Amino acid sequence: MSADTKTELFEVMPVPRALMRMAVPTIVSQLINLIYNMADTWFIGRAGNPYMVAASSLVLTVFLMAGALGNLFGVGGGSLVVRLLGRKDPEEAKRAASWTLSVSVLAALAFSLLCLLFMDPLLRLLGASDSTIEFARQYLIFVVVIGGVANVTNTTMSFMLRNVGYSREAAFGLSMGGVLNMALDPLFMFVLLPAGYQVMGAGIATMLSNYATLLYFILTYRRVRAHSVLTIPRRLEGIRPESGRSIFAIGVPAALSVFLFDLTNIVINRLTASHGDLELAAIGIVQKVERLPLNIGIGICLGMIPLIAYNYASGNIRRMKEFFLAARVAGLIVAGISVALYYAFANQFMALFINNDETVRLGAIFLRARCFATPFMFLSFNMVNFMQAVNRGRESFWLAAIRQLGLNIPLLFLMNALFGMMGIVWTQAVADILNVIISYIIYFRVLKEIK
Repeated sequence: MSADTKTELFEVMPVPRALMRMAVPTIVSQLINLIYNMADTWFIGRAGNPYMVAASSLVLTVFLMAGALGNLFGVGGGSLVVRLLGRKDPEEAKRAASWTLSVSVLAALAFSLLCLLFMDPLLRLLGASDSTIEFARQYLIFVVVIGGVANVTNTTMSFMLRNVGYSREAAFGLSMGGVLNMALDPLFMFVLLPAGYQVMGAGIATMLSNYATLLYFILTYRRVRAHSVLTIPRRLEGIRPESGRSIFAIGVPAALSVFLFDLTNIVINRLTASHGDLELAAIGIVQKVERLPLNIGIGICLGMIPLIAYNYASGNIRRMKEFFLAARVAGLIVAGISVALYYAFANQFMALFINNDETVRLGAIFLRARCFATPFMFLSFNMVNFMQAVNRGRESFWLAAIRQLGLNIPLLFLMNALFGMMGIVWTQAVADILNVIISYIIYFRVLKEIK
């Protein structure tokens, strides 16, 4: 894609068409990545062992923590780069892109080392029992300790490609990794490794697919370097102090949003584990099933971010607002359809992932309750993404903190104490309804300041 074509995309292409151009490839990659995350659960569930399912659900939280690092540098650096391009400053954009990628790799190495050194205490903190911890170790060592660098770097590079207009290339890389993971899962789980090591097989498949994706992104960077600001860094570039501050001002709230989401899942897992391992397995499957509409919503928002950021930086506020409205409408339509389908077919969705009757029964009850939170969850993270795009790091931080620390986590303890397991299940809907009200109060204040 030439520089002129990218300028047309950001500045003059009709809003629905431009949003579709950026969002559709991202949605496809989000769905394929969701499918491969769910594929691990599906294949592990074929063993009929709920302890294996529970263990993989626990490690998913750590896997997402690594993703938070990718968000820190991908969202922070990617948002800065597209705003610099909107202000016609490509040299600093090139330096910022290089610096972001270098530091993300160093951070990923540090995170993987810490997970190796403190593996058992971390898993116990997440809620691993004597029945699940060995399976959890098998998964963690390959997915996070060995594969963590590829996971973080892939996230950072995909954000960078998307934000400078290469949405299709970013989506293809992530999708390729997902398809490869699904192909490798049964090979390692049921052919190459003996019975009892299905969780380890799933971990090895995920690790290998992530490194294959990393190789693709490296080759893609080399291919587009002549027409973009993206390059594979050979050294740590120097950037302006204000650029560094901007990366962390937007990236830290983005990472915090993912981290607090993970922290909430840790609390859910800990509280659910006190009700039993079958409940833990059921809620773990539900959390993956409900990701389908949320990942579509995330794809819409990720496609929206560079379009809003560019027009904000160039001063076209009307076009900026049109992109935000179009993204909101699309996301709410998807969320509404998902609520109807999940409520009507909850048993069938659960039965896809495990053949344990009691786990299916519990999961269907949980899914019918949690699905009502979907529209409000979309509106919550849609607002956070808007704040990241318009360089409002402080507001993005507070929205993430209010949602999880101020509402979700305290309500989990309260609802569990009052209503037990069903209190845990209904907390998401209650918390996000309150959070959406607060978010829009903040949004209208920010919009007034922008105008």
